[in-house]
Amino acid sequence: MEIGFVGLGRMGLNMTIRLMRAGHRVVAWDRGADPVAKAKAQGAVGAASLEELVDSLAAPRAIWAMIPAGQPVDDLLDALLPRLERGDLMVDGGNSNYRDSKRRTERMKSAGLDFVDAGVSGGIWGLENGYCMMLGGDAKAVARRPLR
Repeated sequence: MEIGFVGLGRMGLNMTIRLMRAGHRVVAWDRGADPVAKAKAQGAVGAASLEELVDSLAAPRAIWAMIPAGQPVDDLLDALLPRLERGDLMVDGGNSNYRDSKRRTERMKSAGLDFVDAGVSGGIWGLENGYCMMLGGDAKAVARRPLR
């Protein structure tokens, strides 16, 4: 499987590393260059921009965001929507309010895209112990399996 990962804070970077340890290809982007460099040092494909992240993934794409809940998620969707294609999947792992997630689901669905809200816990220990996730969204989007 391949996945784009946005947000490489302590938890996001560790999730990226855990995915790579399991054999997945991860394309990683963060607003700061240092976190991207750390992800690259662990084996991720680093992206210098969101456009490069999207272009580095085969369709249908899966992009996971580990960024703060609220306006940052809406801003990310604003930036990504023009670059995504029908069938792509966006996952918000930032423990957003369910009302915001429902609104975002409808926005993405109207563009032919899938959206999953993934409340994540596990903190910095998740790298070694795994993560607990509570998923919300369309059943097909939640059950989606990678095609590769």
